[in-house]
Amino acid sequence: QVQLVESGGGLVQAGGSLRLSCTASGRTFSAYAMGWFRQAPGKERECVAALSRSGGYTVQIDSVKGRFTISRDNAKNTVYLQMNSLKLEDTAVYYCAATNRDPYFTHIVYSSVGEYDYWGQGTQVTVSS
Repeated sequence: QVQLVESGGGLVQAGGSLRLSCTASGRTFSAYAMGWFRQAPGKERECVAALSRSGGYTVQIDSVKGRFTISRDNAKNTVYLQMNSLKLEDTAVYYCAATNRDPYFTHIVYSSVGEYDYWGQGTQVTVSS
C-alpha cells in the first residue's frame, strides 16, 4: 500500500502559478504510475495529467496543455504538478492518485478514475480574477 499527501494548493490570481506536490509513503514509489485529478463543485472528477512509472510518458487534458506539467522525482517519492497561467476554470480540489496495475509495463499511462487504487486527501486550488 501507499499513502499520498498533497500540498501546495491555495489562492492565486488568474495568470499566476502554483506547484502542487504529492509525497508517497513507502519504498516502492517507482512501482506506481501516478496521476493528478481535479474535481470542481457539481462536476465529475477528471484526470488533469498523468505519467508512467518511468516518467517518460505523460498525458494531459487539452485544456491544460502548454500550461501544466507533471513530473516525478523517485528519489524523493514525490510527483509534482506545475501549473502556470492559471485560469478561473482551473479552480477545483486537486487529488493525487497512484496505481500499481500492470507492474511489468513501465510506459503505460492511466487516465481514468477507476484505474487508480490510492488517493490523497486533496488540496484546494482557487483562482481569482
